[in-house]
Amino acid sequence: MGDKIRKSVPKVSSEKILSDRSMKQESIQVRPISLLPTPMGCGMFLSDGEKVVLLYIDPSIGASMNEVLSEEESERPQTHDFFHSFIEAVGGEMIGAYIVREEDEVFYAMATFQVENEVSEKKIVQLDCRPSDCISMALRADIPIFFLKEVWEKQPDMSDLLENLNHQIDQIDE
Repeated sequence: MGDKIRKSVPKVSSEKILSDRSMKQESIQVRPISLLPTPMGCGMFLSDGEKVVLLYIDPSIGASMNEVLSEEESERPQTHDFFHSFIEAVGGEMIGAYIVREEDEVFYAMATFQVENEVSEKKIVQLDCRPSDCISMALRADIPIFFLKEVWEKQPDMSDLLENLNHQIDQIDE
């Protein structure tokens, strides 16, 4: 059974590692600046300090991210907490979080992990994942989040929408 588990871990060539390094050079660092409930789920607003981009995510993942961002502790570990703890327990760490493409208003992400322990030599593994999972894991690992520059540049600036939504929320609170 152990052989099956090891074989399921993708081998990563030095080309793949180099592409990870080049992703950082051709990327825009972003951070979540707001999570708001919407009719389409949870709106996650990401910003590079100049522009704001909107991604829709599952409300449960939005709530989980909100706990991390507000430094609240949940009563029980959420799925991302469990996976983060597991990665650390096997001698790994998340080292990269990238939004790598967008097709038909659906975003795709790549998470990069480094694992080194007494059983295995150092490995770098890149996994395809949903942006919400990638960002949630990155928040827990306290690492930067990146958009590939060409993907970021194609996105409309949603700064005005976020400002209007925040203004509406302020009016409701008054």
